[in-house]
Amino acid sequence: MATLGFLGLGTMGAAMAGRLLEQGHAVTVWNRSAEPVDALVAAGATRAATAAEALAAPVSFSMLANDEAADAVLTAEAFAGAGGRIHVNTASVSADAADRLAAVAASAGVGYLSSPVLGRATVAAAGQLNVMVAGDPAAIDAVEPYLSDLGKRVWRFGDTPRMANVVKAAANYDIIHAIQALGESIALVEGHGVDGTEFVELLTNSLFGGLVYEVYGGIIAEQRYKPAGFTMSLGLKDLGLAETVAAEAGVQLPSAPVLRELFEIALRDPELKDADWGGLAEVTRRGMAPRP
Repeated sequence: MATLGFLGLGTMGAAMAGRLLEQGHAVTVWNRSAEPVDALVAAGATRAATAAEALAAPVSFSMLANDEAADAVLTAEAFAGAGGRIHVNTASVSADAADRLAAVAASAGVGYLSSPVLGRATVAAAGQLNVMVAGDPAAIDAVEPYLSDLGKRVWRFGDTPRMANVVKAAANYDIIHAIQALGESIALVEGHGVDGTEFVELLTNSLFGGLVYEVYGGIIAEQRYKPAGFTMSLGLKDLGLAETVAAEAGVQLPSAPVLRELFEIALRDPELKDADWGGLAEVTRRGMAPRP
């Protein structure tokens, strides 16, 4: 089993690092705050004193919250001395950030792969993620066994890292639409006295079987928004990523401005701002959405 580095131990990162530990790998972990590091060290991981120490592993992974966090942690200084290593960025960062980070890594002699994932933390802990990856094919070949430990399938999207981030942005854009569609249709039937849970059961056993409708349908029907598996602010961030890659390609997204307004309403609400992004449905359910 290999020695791996892992940086960024939020809900998803901690679950992924834990999965790699369970698969028998030696994992060196780093995070800005100590609590998630302590939990993984108790499970057998090794504590890294600095980001550079975790990046010095032959293969390292990161799951940092956004572009700003990735730029702040994955610096030329942190990569220095890690020449010949491979770094796998599993976060939903922008395609432009992937370009910047790949260049920074290359300047230090480090191979850089973009490998965002589809699935919540519970899915990550079970090793059932869908893993997207793009970058140098030889580097992908080298890390694919670890990606396979994390996911049920590894999807390759070419030799340019940013392409995996483009695909992830598009996939998350679909999830946002599914959440909003569920919120509207559940509110519709509830307005006529139909139980939302029963309606979701109908959807998922007929026309809309699939993970997104099953997971978010249950969350919305039962209003299970806390603790957040994926936060409202991260949902708005991912909407912004989709808007950006669409603009780069000259593609219009007519529903994006409406979705952005709904997120902004949710983030202004004291109860919803810290909720799971499935709570976006409450903007419609509670009559908070603006009238056309």
